[in-house]
Amino acid sequence: MEERVTASNRVTSTDGTELAVAQFGDPADPTIICVHGYPDNRTVWNPVASRLSEKFHVVTYDVRGAGESGKPSRRSDYLIEQLNADLGAVADEVSPNAPVHLLAHDWGSIQTWEAVTGNIPASRIASYTSISGPSLDQAGVWLRGMNWSDPRTIPPRLLQLVESYYVWFFQTPRLPEAAWKAGLVDRLLAQTSRIGRPPGVTPDEVARTDADRINGIELYRANVMPRLTRPNPRRTSVPVQVIAPTKDIYVSHPLATQAPVPYVADLRVVTVDGGHWIVLDQPGLIADQVTSFITGLTTWAG
Repeated sequence: MEERVTASNRVTSTDGTELAVAQFGDPADPTIICVHGYPDNRTVWNPVASRLSEKFHVVTYDVRGAGESGKPSRRSDYLIEQLNADLGAVADEVSPNAPVHLLAHDWGSIQTWEAVTGNIPASRIASYTSISGPSLDQAGVWLRGMNWSDPRTIPPRLLQLVESYYVWFFQTPRLPEAAWKAGLVDRLLAQTSRIGRPPGVTPDEVARTDADRINGIELYRANVMPRLTRPNPRRTSVPVQVIAPTKDIYVSHPLATQAPVPYVADLRVVTVDGGHWIVLDQPGLIADQVTSFITGLTTWAG
């Protein structure tokens, strides 16, 4: 679908990093901020944003290290707390006087879980839709739920540990960068992204840069092990929708749907037939689910 950007600008975060921002639709409408994952950039949202912009003011931005945003070099610059500060800076710029709705995928979702559980004031967030990206703290607790006296708890957690093979690989020094530069990961993604894609669908291509591929590895190195080994999940009062694709080979359906339950007071779980990159494969479905969720909230915010 043709990109219908109505405005673009740059926002400076708390540490001076500049973030590239694009806006779709009428700024007078309720604002949805879309946060992309790894190894994508903000253009992964274009098909969804073009549809949502018929009713909403849609904002996409390149996460630090990706796309046209600044590319800090220190690992500490990619901590979730700083990523949430980036999100807060974008929200304050595009919707200073009203709370925003959040829509996130993959690593965008992982980082945004922490925003809605306290890193950004709940008064600034009207709703949150998470796709294929669990809270690391919630996941850490969920993985500890493997109970040998209850065999039903074991297979889904073992499966998720296997499906997270790339997470452990990204902890190694230099090897992930070498694999990207050799084209090995690109070829793997080309194969795995077809899993769950409806027959006959040819999704829009995301023009990934070397920066998208390489810099995002620091997201894993800076955040994954500390939060999985010492999880500290927090509760949230923000209305949350989890969209869980049944054929996601990176985030299992049990993890996506079970881990948030103890921590979300207002939780809606939607199971959909699709794969990990459902935002590209079925943008109309995602736009419809987000629209239904937001318009169905008992208290309209934004």
